[in-house]
Amino acid sequence: MSFLDHLEELRWHIVRATIAILVISIVVFIAKDFVWDTIIFGPAKPEFLTFRLLCKMGEWVNSDALCIEDVPFMIQSRKMTGQFTMHITSSFVIGLIAAFPYVFWEIWRFIRPGLYQNERNTSRGAVLYVAILFSMGVLFGYFVMSPLAVNFLARYQVSSMVTNEFDITSYVSTVSMLVLGSGILFQLPIVVYFLTKVGLVTPQLMRTYRKHAIVVILILGALLTPPDPLSQILIAVPLFGLYQFSIFISGRVLKRQQKQELLNTKE
Repeated sequence: MSFLDHLEELRWHIVRATIAILVISIVVFIAKDFVWDTIIFGPAKPEFLTFRLLCKMGEWVNSDALCIEDVPFMIQSRKMTGQFTMHITSSFVIGLIAAFPYVFWEIWRFIRPGLYQNERNTSRGAVLYVAILFSMGVLFGYFVMSPLAVNFLARYQVSSMVTNEFDITSYVSTVSMLVLGSGILFQLPIVVYFLTKVGLVTPQLMRTYRKHAIVVILILGALLTPPDPLSQILIAVPLFGLYQFSIFISGRVLKRQQKQELLNTKE
């Protein structure tokens, strides 16, 4: 294919991906009441699933500190077009999150024909793994990081004279950042897999910096959660498990490479 033919092929992949995002965004835009009251403002309500589970955990350990009765803040829109603009923006962001597996599949369909056969074999199942990890990250960001962060920031005060009244843009941006950021963060095993294939990362290197990673994870957990150990564990343990899983992936890749090199040497 010529360069222009490649551009034409890429254009249609982008068009199909964009259409998928727009279709889902339109559906989300129409379902305004459910999307905003149940999904977007869900992490700010005491009856949210995460808060109810925390309360049950508190009952098991005889601690009332984990039961969240209210999330003390107000949402305001300080611009005349604020609510309408955020309605459109949030619909697009949710559409992008929901359509991400299909979007990545379209991108992969464009990239895959340009790979060598051994590269295709190496990257087999990439779309499925990326989609699964991204979905896990989004769920972790929405059900764990978002409610804990919203509750902490809503209660944080530098002075009793300051009342927390957040702008709708600030609230939606914070939740979106946590959810999308978590989805991207959960791609770490995929990134480590390919970096190991090209020789930039090794299991030993990741084990060397494991203590540094633990410190970063604990700091992240402390910043995003209330000052109780259980909430910090809820964030720290999955992230540390993700790092450990990435070390395992790197080790498997390295062993396969060494085995293949040994076979090639015998031949």
